[in-house]
Amino acid sequence: MNRNGTGAIADADLEKIRARYGLLAVVISNLAIAAVAIFGVWRLGGDKAVIVGILTAAFTAVSGMTTAYLGIKAVSNTARSIALGNGAFPRHTEAAPPAPPAQRVP
Repeated sequence: MNRNGTGAIADADLEKIRARYGLLAVVISNLAIAAVAIFGVWRLGGDKAVIVGILTAAFTAVSGMTTAYLGIKAVSNTARSIALGNGAFPRHTEAAPPAPPAQRVP
């Protein structure tokens, strides 16, 4: 990790760490949901209506978790690029007001 003179982590490294652990949390959550769904289907032993309900709920939870992560990450990246002036709408510095016209001498 790159650290500056004060021992703080650089912004780019911090973003990589946040993205890595955020994605890890989503993957582990999705695996946990899948494991509970598989266990539930196994324990019910053949009731098709309840199995469909469990699998539907699991799919909804996994897709909701993944979509939320990707949406938050996209908004965060967009806000960061706009704040740094690297986005689609770069910051414009205000130009100095034009000089007043020269006065005529009669």
